[in-house]
Amino acid sequence: MSEELLIKNGMIVTADKRGTVIPKGYVRVNGTRIAEVSEGEPKFTADTVIDASGCVIIPGLITAHTHLYGILLRGASLDIKPPTDFAQVLQRVWWPVDEALTVEDAYASALSAGADMLRNGSTLFADTYSGPNSIEGSLQEIARGTKEIGIRGILAFEMTERNDPQEAERGFQEGINFIESCRKEDLVSAMVSLHASFTVGDEIVTKAVEKARELDVPITVHTSEGLVDLYHNLEATGERTVERLDRLGVLGPKTVLAHCVHINEHEIDLIAKRRASVAHNPMSNMLNAVGVAPVLSMLAKGITVGLGNDGWIYDPFENMRCALTIHRLASGNPSAIGPEEIFRMATIEGAHCYGLGNELGSLEKRKLADIVILDGSRVPTPLTPESVVGHLINTFGGRDVRDVIVNGRVVVKGRHLTKTSDAHVSEVSRKSAEGLWSRLNRG
Repeated sequence: MSEELLIKNGMIVTADKRGTVIPKGYVRVNGTRIAEVSEGEPKFTADTVIDASGCVIIPGLITAHTHLYGILLRGASLDIKPPTDFAQVLQRVWWPVDEALTVEDAYASALSAGADMLRNGSTLFADTYSGPNSIEGSLQEIARGTKEIGIRGILAFEMTERNDPQEAERGFQEGINFIESCRKEDLVSAMVSLHASFTVGDEIVTKAVEKARELDVPITVHTSEGLVDLYHNLEATGERTVERLDRLGVLGPKTVLAHCVHINEHEIDLIAKRRASVAHNPMSNMLNAVGVAPVLSMLAKGITVGLGNDGWIYDPFENMRCALTIHRLASGNPSAIGPEEIFRMATIEGAHCYGLGNELGSLEKRKLADIVILDGSRVPTPLTPESVVGHLINTFGGRDVRDVIVNGRVVVKGRHLTKTSDAHVSEVSRKSAEGLWSRLNRG
């Protein structure tokens, strides 16, 4: 018989289609799924009871695009010439990092970045790994770190031909082997990933698309993040980035395009027509000075948009705030987008990106039990059903995450990991980062 978990006395923000908020209620979990979401006092008990008095209960937040290994560069002082555009950021920072990564780094970064996201309220991430000298076995190690802390992950190896075609072929095979190996996993699943249109030829793109469809898994690709992608495609084929991807069959209902900063209205129409989704990474786009994705136009055309962090800031509340402000600034309209739309992007829309909207992204009966409990004691103004979503965007942060449940199991309790120790995560991460920094500065 499945164990039951009861979370009671909290304000529940369901993120369902109606935007239901329950002022004081409970969530009953049976095994891995939500059995009941209701108002009032429960008339029963359970194996585990969590008192959420003074707290807000929300669905686990969804990180629609990340690079776990980005955490290992946090605070690094690299001996490089400062980049002045996005192409140089790749050439001077990220591609050397990719080449210096080891399989051990892949594990350490999954453990560390996964823990960071989990402690900040994210219960699912979609990650693409890129390490040309650590391909074979990398996804299994990332999966190991992911399962060790208890977070959900959708994993892929990022295929690229920037060094040689064999590199892409090995990445393709690593990804396919991993897809086959994790079919019965609870927390870890897989997708197919292409780095970007400007680093892969038509042949590997077509092969990846065919395999993703054959295996019925999502496919993701960085799309016009920087102008280098757009200009490459225009020069090589006379097509804009999304036009080329569409010609090659990439766009479809199980496609997630990351970034989409430099796309025009025609490309937005193509994305909408093919029912592809977009993973928006506002903080990373600001960091790399690439521009502002036309998310308002995407939403107006009915495109599903989720929120990612692109391997930089792993607190989803910070990313939500940035998404709110960047589009108001870019549009010159302080009412261009509101907290409700942003919260949906971080929850149910992120789930829809990966075809998981019937399983995750809202607190509803029969959905998987991924739940976050936020301590409301620091909220400076009234916390009401009318104000709570505004507080989720404007007031709450990762520091307010008290407890996290993934797949019906408590994985963060009182701000601490339960499946492994915070000290262990830090020790593994720091040791890995020390070695990576040393290799980068020697190179």
